[in-house]
Amino acid sequence: MSNSSIKPQIRAAIVLGTRPEAIKLAPVIQALQHAPRFATQVILTGQHREMVEQVMQLFNITASHDLQIMQPKQTLTDITCRSLQGLESLFQQLQPQVVLVQGDTTTAFAAALAAFYQKIPIAHVEAGLRTDDVLNPYPEEANRRLISQISQLHFAQRYKPSKI
Repeated sequence: MSNSSIKPQIRAAIVLGTRPEAIKLAPVIQALQHAPRFATQVILTGQHREMVEQVMQLFNITASHDLQIMQPKQTLTDITCRSLQGLESLFQQLQPQVVLVQGDTTTAFAAALAAFYQKIPIAHVEAGLRTDDVLNPYPEEANRRLISQISQLHFAQRYKPSKI
């Protein structure tokens, strides 16, 4: 095989901070980590530290980087600001070519926004309830809509309605 046929690896950063994100992204993380085409970094914000760590242990996933943002009585503003600041410097260091987020959490929104600010393409594995009210469910509906506006790749979860 000639060197010209070898494709360079794609640097992918997967950001998660909550148990639902970890559960839904675990198979994606495992697949990308075993794909030679990808150099995958798993970034943990620590939004829900203990619950995320349980899931990561179950799936044998280790975070490459941990922002450790968890603080007692943290607010959505705290989570967003600490995630944005930590991800800004980490993205500058890692230079990912794509940032993958899942769902409608504050971590997903902050990661997408941090990537957008650095002009890094965003891949959004979408999930969650869709309503016509950005305050219901709060803040998830707004997060989901905002992420969708700045993402380049959209992966919708397949939904099969049950027979009535």
